[in-house]
Amino acid sequence: MRGIDLSTAGWRKSSYSNSDGGECVEVSDDFGALIPVRDSKVPRGPVLVFPANGWSAFVTAIGNDELRA
Repeated sequence: MRGIDLSTAGWRKSSYSNSDGGECVEVSDDFGALIPVRDSKVPRGPVLVFPANGWSAFVTAIGNDELRA
């Protein structure tokens, strides 16, 4: 997969991130079929990029509490 330019990405913090500075996930909706995800505490750190349909399925599964061990 080719790299994507994230320099102009708009990031939003997940509503599931907690307010004490831990578990802070940010996503960008600027790339259509791709969803970049990063740790808001390390904005220049690594970014994971998911296909939009895979990210949607993941978020739905979390919302339905389907991923507990």
